[in-house]
Amino acid sequence: MSGSISGCSSTPSSQATQRDNSPYISQYQANARASVITNVDYQLSFYLSQQSLFRAKSVVNFDLTGKTDHFTLDLNQANIHSMLINGSKIYPNYNGSYITINPALLNSGRNTIEVEFSRQHSTNGEGLHRFVDPVDGQVYLYSHFEPAAAQQMFAVFDQPDIKATYQLNVYAPKDWQVISAMRESQITPMGDENLWVFPQSPKLSPYNFSLHAGPYHVWEDNSGPYPMRLFSRQSVSQQVTPEDWFTYTKQGLVFFERYFGVPYPFAKYDQVLVPDFLYGAMENAAAITYSEDRFLFDAAMTASQKERLAGVIMHEMAHQWFGNLVTMKWWNGLWLNESFAAFMGTEATAKATEFTHAWRTFYASGKQRAYELDSLVTTHPIEVPVATTQNAFDNIDAITYQKGASTLRQLQHLLGAETFRQGVKNYLTQYRYQNAQLEDFINSLAQTSQRDLKQWTQEWLYQAGVNSIQAQYQCDNDRITEFAIIQHAVNEDYPTLREQKVKVGLFYQRPYSVEKQKSAIVTYKGAKTEVSELVGANCPDLVYPNLDDWGFVKVDLDQRSMDTAKQALNKVHDPLLRSMLWQSIWDSVVQGKAPINDFINVALINAPLEQDYTILGQVIGNLHRAQKVLNLMQPNHKEYSEKVSRALSQMSLRMAMEQHQNSDFQRRWFDAYVSFSSQADALFHLQQLLIGKSTIKGLTLDQDLRWNIIKQLNRHDYANAYELLQDEKLGDSSDAGEKSAIAAEVIRPQAQLKRQWLNTIEFDQSIPFSKLRVAMNNLYPSEQTLLNLATAEQRLSRLSELDNKGPVFMRAYTKALLPQACSQDNIDLLDEVLNRQTGLSKLTRRALLETRQHEYRCLKIKAKVEG
Repeated sequence: MSGSISGCSSTPSSQATQRDNSPYISQYQANARASVITNVDYQLSFYLSQQSLFRAKSVVNFDLTGKTDHFTLDLNQANIHSMLINGSKIYPNYNGSYITINPALLNSGRNTIEVEFSRQHSTNGEGLHRFVDPVDGQVYLYSHFEPAAAQQMFAVFDQPDIKATYQLNVYAPKDWQVISAMRESQITPMGDENLWVFPQSPKLSPYNFSLHAGPYHVWEDNSGPYPMRLFSRQSVSQQVTPEDWFTYTKQGLVFFERYFGVPYPFAKYDQVLVPDFLYGAMENAAAITYSEDRFLFDAAMTASQKERLAGVIMHEMAHQWFGNLVTMKWWNGLWLNESFAAFMGTEATAKATEFTHAWRTFYASGKQRAYELDSLVTTHPIEVPVATTQNAFDNIDAITYQKGASTLRQLQHLLGAETFRQGVKNYLTQYRYQNAQLEDFINSLAQTSQRDLKQWTQEWLYQAGVNSIQAQYQCDNDRITEFAIIQHAVNEDYPTLREQKVKVGLFYQRPYSVEKQKSAIVTYKGAKTEVSELVGANCPDLVYPNLDDWGFVKVDLDQRSMDTAKQALNKVHDPLLRSMLWQSIWDSVVQGKAPINDFINVALINAPLEQDYTILGQVIGNLHRAQKVLNLMQPNHKEYSEKVSRALSQMSLRMAMEQHQNSDFQRRWFDAYVSFSSQADALFHLQQLLIGKSTIKGLTLDQDLRWNIIKQLNRHDYANAYELLQDEKLGDSSDAGEKSAIAAEVIRPQAQLKRQWLNTIEFDQSIPFSKLRVAMNNLYPSEQTLLNLATAEQRLSRLSELDNKGPVFMRAYTKALLPQACSQDNIDLLDEVLNRQTGLSKLTRRALLETRQHEYRCLKIKAKVEG
């Protein structure tokens, strides 16, 4: 690995610039292209309709500043009608992925390439995606370009370091809205169409540009310094609460302008709710897209739903500066975009909205995913080389987002909050409307703080793996005589020990509380760090060595502290500490140090006492993980698994009934009740609630809850569950209803049905990918082990063939459909695939390795189950 702070891999100069006929471009080829192209602007015209085909014209103006032996312009799967180079008509040398242009046809200096073409709309969430609303037949379009899918909509140099301006003309049906990075300057009626003219945009990387069109419902708010609009499909507009969107957006804009000291870079702020989206949201400049699936609600939003909305708005808003105003040079820098947005999005949510506990939510959810991934055999450094645009998303995961965000947060603690903020401001000011690299960001912080960050960068950004710390201390006469922080590498294959600043807290049991008596701020490094300032303190009942969660490090509680945590959890009044102790108890199960029974017993006693909404969600989430593990262990622990399921179901129902005066808590407990219910009595009760023969005080079954119950009834094939499914389909013809019906059908425990749906997933190209993804995620729930294994060899044998469907398909497929059985036989099956199918993509091979490691962990947990 290069010692360069930027982490960009060097490629031998002998490597040719010739491309391989695929739409992907390598870093070397992109660098070569960018070295001879400057001053790019696009003039784009689109002719849109309700049809599955669109027509377009791309005019690409640029300066050629050097010699090149291979010149390409990206355009994916188009039917080219005509092409002009500097006014001369030519026959395009086109392979379906890009146009190869003879450099002799280009001028030294200014050039113009004009391409007229038509293309089918995308249906997989990339390019210019087309969606037909099943409720009213209306057609909606939206674009999604990250990492390199702009070429699916227009002719473009599709790489982040060729920034350009965009001038846009769109011909669209009369009743359509058209949204892009700029607000339209003119709408001209032209028969059955309108011509929308948009002024030239600021300089943007291709993936930050966008175009969305359709008969969208629009809300407007002009009460702030920037005009704001919110869009959704007409048929779902009643499920949107625009006042919440506008409130959080205004709060965010005020916060970020103050924090960055740089004005918002664009003239307006549009947000568009779109269907079939691949991700949660996308930060297109001034026209952000959000996945409908996550932000449409039939009833009033719960506290967690509102917090998620605020958090995602803030995340995408942070990108308007960090990513759009200043953009990474190549895709190895994508992690910094996402880490910074995850860090600043959480900071803004905590500081600018009512969700002051946002960092606790981050700890309990995203940070735990990062710890999990970073302890697997497939972990990777935060900064990694990216060979081609095909590999841009290989490492976009919780290490990229949440570990990166956690690393930035502990760097903020290390440098000081104001120094960190000033360094960020200097970076954004210096590189505005340009491309930058990691070394530019680190140097801005280093210069501002007057601190050498080379060692920090190497340890945290170029070395993989997570560390753990534990307090090691001795007491005599109830006084501490020795105290040290012991640091370990969780995975011995990644032995780096790091330097980090943390806060160590000493706690003591009292009749009604666990009180902190003393704390110390410690910068630890190496295997052992003595902490002399704690010597002489009273011998504690509990030591927590990462108090307030400053550091990115797993905590191993010493045995005395673990015993105190289990016995006195409900006496710990600090909610962040309590959350961290809950996590330590669960982690001890995952690590094979304690039986799963311990966590379940603690939860059954303490979860009903939990008065913090965020922590309750954390505990229920880990109980779901425990239940999944127990399901996979059947039939070995069938009796215990059923006993736990019944206890969790009964506890959740009791709490849902008791919390009728608190809708947020009631909904959280009721959701748990539905998902934990597997025995006949609970399923019968759910059925009676669904058909209106039973009620729970304070609870209204909205459409989402009705589908959740129907899915659970079908999961266990209870009574007339299938008939209830068919009836519900008749009453809910929405896109969400169609997806819920698919989930409820494929989850049914029927072998022939599973095979039919598996074939549909693997071979049917007529069903939108968003619906196939729903089917994948529900095909094999954890208790259906035998049904899962019945097609396991078939699924594994097809991996090489399925790999050709590309990374979008395979990310979903491998996540949902690699077999899990908590058995050595399944491990052997996975080993055979890893040994024989050596040509699998990095993404697929990584998923296999992770599944195998989860199987080993499950066996370790299984060996310690008591009962």
